Amino acid sequence: MIPFVIEENRLEDVMLVLSQIPEFENIPDAGSIQSQLNEKPHLILSASNETGPIGFKIGYEREGKFYSWLGAILPMYRNKGIASALADRQEEWAKNQGYTTIWMKTRNCFPEMLMMAVGRGFRIVGFDPREEVGQHRIVLEKSI
Repeated sequence: MIPFVIEENRLEDVMLVLSQIPEFENIPDAGSIQSQLNEKPHLILSASNETGPIGFKIGYEREGKFYSWLGAILPMYRNKGIASALADRQEEWAKNQGYTTIWMKTRNCFPEMLMMAVGRGFRIVGFDPREEVGQHRIVLEKSI
C-alpha cells in the first residue's frame, strides 16, 4: 500500500482528480457539485500523497439515508486500497452522524465499482434501465 492522507472539504482536490478520470464523459464543475450539496448534510473526502490529490469520495443525505454519490481514483493508483479507505471513512462518518443506511448507484459500464460495492456488503436493491445497456443504473444499499 502506498502512503496517503485523507482530508475533508477539499473540493479543489476533487476537481483536480475529476479532470484526470478517463471514464467520466460529463465532468460536473465545482459550482454544480457545490449546488448539489448545499443545505444538505454532506461529506467531501479527498486522498492525497506527495504528488497531490489521487482520489475522492463525496456523499450527502438523500431520502433520509446517506447517499454515496461520486468518487474516483486516478488510474495509476487503483487497486491499492485507496478507494476502500475512503469508503471506510465515509461509512464511519455517516454512522457517527446517525445514518443506518448508505446507498449508491453505479452504471453497468463500471463492473469494478459494482464488484467493490458487493464485496463491501452492499446489496442490489434496484435497477434503472437506460437506452444503452452500459448506462443502466444499478442501485445498491448497505446497513451501517
